[in-house]
Amino acid sequence: MAELRLDWDKVDQARAAAAEIARDTEEKLSAYTTVTVERSVARLFGVDELDDHEVPLPNRLVEVLEEKNLLGHGTAYFIGRAAIGHGLNPQEFAQAVAGGQLDPARLRPVDPFELKLWIDDAAGKSMAKIRANRLHREQELDKYGEHEGPLLYVIVATGNIFEDIVQAQAAVKQGADIIAVIRSTGQSLLDYVPYGATTEGFGGTLATQENFRMMRAALDEAGAKAGRYIRLCNYCSGLCMPEIAVMGALERLDVMLNDALYGILFRDINMQRTLIDQRFSRMVNGAAGIIINTGEDNYLTTADAYEQAHTVLASQFINEQFAKAAGMPEEQMGLGHAFEMDPKLPNSFVYELAQAQMARQIFPHAPLKYMPPTKFKSGNIFQSHVQDTLFNMVSVLSKQKIHLLGMLTEAIHTPFMSDRALALENARYVARSMADFSDDVEIKEGGMMEQRADLVLTEALQLLQNIRANGIFRTLAEGEFAGIRRDPDGGKGLEGVVYQEEAYYNPFIKLCQDEEAEIMAGFLEKRKEGQNE
Repeated sequence: MAELRLDWDKVDQARAAAAEIARDTEEKLSAYTTVTVERSVARLFGVDELDDHEVPLPNRLVEVLEEKNLLGHGTAYFIGRAAIGHGLNPQEFAQAVAGGQLDPARLRPVDPFELKLWIDDAAGKSMAKIRANRLHREQELDKYGEHEGPLLYVIVATGNIFEDIVQAQAAVKQGADIIAVIRSTGQSLLDYVPYGATTEGFGGTLATQENFRMMRAALDEAGAKAGRYIRLCNYCSGLCMPEIAVMGALERLDVMLNDALYGILFRDINMQRTLIDQRFSRMVNGAAGIIINTGEDNYLTTADAYEQAHTVLASQFINEQFAKAAGMPEEQMGLGHAFEMDPKLPNSFVYELAQAQMARQIFPHAPLKYMPPTKFKSGNIFQSHVQDTLFNMVSVLSKQKIHLLGMLTEAIHTPFMSDRALALENARYVARSMADFSDDVEIKEGGMMEQRADLVLTEALQLLQNIRANGIFRTLAEGEFAGIRRDPDGGKGLEGVVYQEEAYYNPFIKLCQDEEAEIMAGFLEKRKEGQNE
């Protein structure tokens, strides 16, 4: 489709304002870590399983360090000292601390230089596993190829991982490209990660490393039969954001829900905790080659999609800059938006197309995540299917990449396999019948779509400039996003924010940055090849 004539000076100003917002926020929080970042470090060193009271060992280790006011040195520091001074591997150290056999405050002193060498060497071995997973994914994609058009994304949400596997494999046979296992309601508010395979979830299935492993194996099996690589998606938002990112990296997930602001706005998680956690989680996701999905679509489930469209664009700019600050390539930024305008609004389709096309042009390398209508769905399944068809048309016309399929029974129940089959059939039909239509479409200069896009861009720029002047904390306190107000010192998880001592060291920060630099170089080479073609 011919492009919108956007005011690129406004785009540049908006991006610059978002970059300054991200820099200012990172500077304010750079001296802090969190309990879940430190649990993530423990997991990366191989700490897993439960203690005698069925508490996850990463939690128990970090709890003891925090109780003794030691956590500011970082988990890696004590894991290394236990290895050198006591001959304990990380799992043995965590078990000894959890069982009360070893006091981390009484570890034998070790040479600082030797300590850093051990930490870096052990961390490098862990990152080698994550790199191997990334390379395996790339090999599979090279083997099977990537089809043209959007990746068709469907959900499974039975609460039982074994039933999820059955439904996921059926969806692959029906044509799905991405399977998202919806996480159990409320898990984002748990400050620990459950352990093992689970069969009792509410509104979804608990995110655990074993569930990740089982679903990954099931999709590899189904994908081999279908002759396609099937991507697996789960959620690393919430109080355990970086921990679940680590689990996803270790089990070769491909897509993870990860938004800088979502937990603050929609789960009332403390903003300081969330903004620290999102940085390390995105470093891990970036190094693992995982595409993140941001959650701007959620704004439109509470706020009016026509009046508040600029908040979606502003948040996309902010999420982009936080991701860049964490070293993530644009090709892994699945920035979110949604088809959520009131169907009764005249020209709603035109406005939706303008918004989607604008996002596509402003973020040309990002695999945008486009969400289907939900807010104005009803029990009228025929009307619902029409809404999804219009949504599918916008997705094809504006070349969205990650296309989450709408279900005609959205307002009635969790989708049946037959509902998914109809959704996939609808999306494939629209994509097939309109395959080259966008190449014959021109956008009227100064017409309705361009006027709409310019209005949204102008309002987004104004909002970003206000945030730059006032700071992200004050902006969130004043309810600028989704009309939701949050207290900078309120919400869940603030007690888990920890000041870093002078000797603090997290070896995975540099290792992730090195991996991301290698991935970025590969994407830049592909961009050059595309330009030459």
